[in-house]
Amino acid sequence: MDYRQAGVDVEAGRAFVDKIRNLVASTHRREVLGGLGGFSGLFQLPSGLKEPVLVSGTDGVGTKLKIAQAINRHDTIGIDLVAMCANDVLTSGAEPLFFLDYLATGKLNSEQLTQVVAGIAEGCRQSGCALLGGETAEMPGFYQLGEYDLAGFCVGIVEKSQILDGSKVQVGDVALGLASLGVHSNGFSLVRKIVSSSAFNWDTCPEILGGKSLGEVLLTPTQIYVKPVLEALRAGLDIHGMAHITGGGLPENLPRCLGENQSVQISTNRWVIPPIFKWIAEAGEVALGVMFNTFNMGIGFVLLVPPEQAEQTITWFASRNIDAYSIGEVITGTGNLVGIPD
Repeated sequence: MDYRQAGVDVEAGRAFVDKIRNLVASTHRREVLGGLGGFSGLFQLPSGLKEPVLVSGTDGVGTKLKIAQAINRHDTIGIDLVAMCANDVLTSGAEPLFFLDYLATGKLNSEQLTQVVAGIAEGCRQSGCALLGGETAEMPGFYQLGEYDLAGFCVGIVEKSQILDGSKVQVGDVALGLASLGVHSNGFSLVRKIVSSSAFNWDTCPEILGGKSLGEVLLTPTQIYVKPVLEALRAGLDIHGMAHITGGGLPENLPRCLGENQSVQISTNRWVIPPIFKWIAEAGEVALGVMFNTFNMGIGFVLLVPPEQAEQTITWFASRNIDAYSIGEVITGTGNLVGIPD
């Protein structure tokens, strides 16, 4: 026997690395040292910071992968992977520097996985970070034919004095919600349960979605907020806190950027909830409280800013084609959200 008879094609793996080499190179920043193929990636720290602090994050895409594999579309799921990590790193006020991915599959399908890596490279370009390296693992017998899994790892940098850790948040600060592009990358186990237990499938085109299929709408990639938010900080906009709204929705994620003895009063009628959430609630008979505790409900990222700066910040993001809404304010409390349905 040899390794190929056991299900692992080493030569195909080498060919795959060569195929994605240009995709990886397209993301490189000037701080990247060396190229693809070494045992590790080298990155020189940017100059100009007095007390640089490295900020790290890791995440996956979850069962959204099942939809990509079911409809055989793989060009956007890599954007989700980068977004989930880079947006998390951003909440500390950090600039993402580099990204690494882990891609595991039962049998290497070069065309399929090149699409995945192309999405990862696009996500890195959108967030301004370098795709520094990664690992592709062929694991026959562990994953079914056509299946793959993803994990991502991101490292950013921030000046120590500019770290956002809740200490700058003040009672009276306004919570500005930046619009999501849809479901992003959380809650898909519930979505899949609704579709599998009904007469729907991924090709279904509900009227509320304007003729688009469920698969198309649900695979809309996660919005990457990195560049406009960093530009806002560099332009002098005073941002006291940030939250990436992922699994658990606003109730779980927004309190994570608060200081002690603070809560947020939310008004849920201040933004437009995308149609996909209305479809999920109706098709699955999902209670409103469950919806808010599972999905982002149209708010993908939240900034806490002084009240006198709220309108200026909304205008800033509007000029960059991101809708921003004043969704609430910081109040004295115990670290919870007030105004979200139970």
